[in-house]
Amino acid sequence: MKSSLCLVLVVLASIGVARAAEEVSGKVLYEKHCQECHGGAVSKAPQLSLLQIMSAGSIYRAMNDGVMREQASALDDRQRRLVAEYLTGSSLDNATAAALPAACERDAAVFDYGQRPHMQGWGVTRDNQRRFEGNHTVINAENVSRLRLKWAFAYPEAVRARSQPAFAGGALYVGSQNGTVFALDEDSGCLRWTFNTTAEVRTGIVVADWKPGAKTEPLLYFGDLVGNVYALSAVSGKLVWRDRADDHPSLTLTAAPALYEGRLYVPLSALEVTAAADPNYACCTFRGGVAVYDALSGDKLWTAYSIQEPGRKVGENSVGTARIAPSGAPIWNTPALDPKRGLLYVGTGTNYSSPANDTSDAILAFDMQDGSMRWHQQMTAGDAWNMGCETEDRINCPPEDGPDYDFGAAVILAQTPAGKDVLIAGQKSGDVYALDPDAGGKVLWHQKLGRGGIQGGVHFGMAVDGGTVYVPMSDFDGGARWPGKPYPGMFALDIATGEVMWYQRTQDQCAGREFCQPGLSSPASAFPGGVLSGAMDGRLRAYRAADGKVLWDVDTAVAYETINGVRAQGGSFGGGSGPVLKGRRLFVNSGYGIYFHMPGNVLLAYELLPE
Repeated sequence: MKSSLCLVLVVLASIGVARAAEEVSGKVLYEKHCQECHGGAVSKAPQLSLLQIMSAGSIYRAMNDGVMREQASALDDRQRRLVAEYLTGSSLDNATAAALPAACERDAAVFDYGQRPHMQGWGVTRDNQRRFEGNHTVINAENVSRLRLKWAFAYPEAVRARSQPAFAGGALYVGSQNGTVFALDEDSGCLRWTFNTTAEVRTGIVVADWKPGAKTEPLLYFGDLVGNVYALSAVSGKLVWRDRADDHPSLTLTAAPALYEGRLYVPLSALEVTAAADPNYACCTFRGGVAVYDALSGDKLWTAYSIQEPGRKVGENSVGTARIAPSGAPIWNTPALDPKRGLLYVGTGTNYSSPANDTSDAILAFDMQDGSMRWHQQMTAGDAWNMGCETEDRINCPPEDGPDYDFGAAVILAQTPAGKDVLIAGQKSGDVYALDPDAGGKVLWHQKLGRGGIQGGVHFGMAVDGGTVYVPMSDFDGGARWPGKPYPGMFALDIATGEVMWYQRTQDQCAGREFCQPGLSSPASAFPGGVLSGAMDGRLRAYRAADGKVLWDVDTAVAYETINGVRAQGGSFGGGSGPVLKGRRLFVNSGYGIYFHMPGNVLLAYELLPE
């Protein structure tokens, strides 16, 4: 069992030091006691850029009764609060009250082994098609307009909701920004259990299936902001194992893992791109990858890296700090699994330092058994970028200077009407590709749809239904670096040829609201006769498969009364959480308060009205 975590937040100069008489700010406390380790002295200690996007409550709890309680034992309560508030820029006094729904009673509190997981993972099926069929839902193009809100749940201490829920045993499982994983009754929203992690849970939840008649407790899996992978009992919420997936201090887990035949495939990404804004930071050393675990024991079996060899010093920047390359090529997306070929497919992001290599902005095929890279197909060569490029002095900025055209969306394995297997990949550049998995990723067709930019283009996920590829286009306005006409909205492409079947532009209804844009950033979800997608302006729409006509349009960027007794607010749709359909219900998160998007903290459950 792996439940230890080498995460250092407070390192005291000497144990038992008395509290200073004078007032000490959180900044001073951090610089005196924390900065050494979080500046790189301890390999697994998360860097400042990661700590700054955690919630104040999760850092405070980690010091009080979490993984940092021993290291923080010599700090009094006030000092811990100061550190937490300094790191996050938010007050613990102003945090959303951690009100919980009523505890489940009677049948609602019992795990129902007759309700097996209705999805194989984040992509609904292991090929990431994100297609909900008749065995998943009774919602279709004819009745989707009858959806009405059944209940709403307010995430505490949150301005964003990025974890896609999963369902099993009559429960809804979802993570949150303050590090709490919730098990709610899917019918009423009452509470079965909670589990507190170290940091924000951005990834979707994946629940292991079980055989009919089994009574062993199934496990569920997810990752957190600082790189920990967790396995919990889906019945009780008890921790079964935990491990940090890589030693790099900038490691973060953004995409949901994939599960198949007792193995858990965990994609590795990082925020080292942010640390590089500091001219004294030796940029960069992170390599993207997929860490593979025995799903039951938590034993790590191997890691397949997107860059085959560790980086080496290739020079110095203008202030004498080492430049290390190659680096980056993070994996922001859930692997598509192809058991027939024994391969898994992922898309990679940009390099963080120069020179760029040939596996960034690429589609990679790894062997599912040993992690060897079987082939790679790069789409944008010479793309190296980090946040040093956005600073005044640009000291750590690679000479390539972008354009930062990651593959953030998951690769999809699908079939043409003629039965030909193809891989569909969408890029932040606004390009969509079809590749041949049997010919080393040879490009079969390519379609430039959007302007593209730092947040897409294609951002978090597409969907496939039969012969149609649904492409939500963000075309986020990132400034003058990404000029051209934007094409926010939904595209439908012919999977065999890439030809545009229809395009439904989303109109700008922001009316001057801050952080509001009309594009589609979050993943799409196909359903019988249509496709659902949420926009950065907070509107959730259902489009008709035949012609793109909008069948249902609801504004979620409003206030809600919730089952946990506090008011919640909807906001932008973003991150890797897309609409999930189950039976007569639709579940979706609203709120993406990061990277210039509208904040929100609500989980919405819609249900079909009776005919």
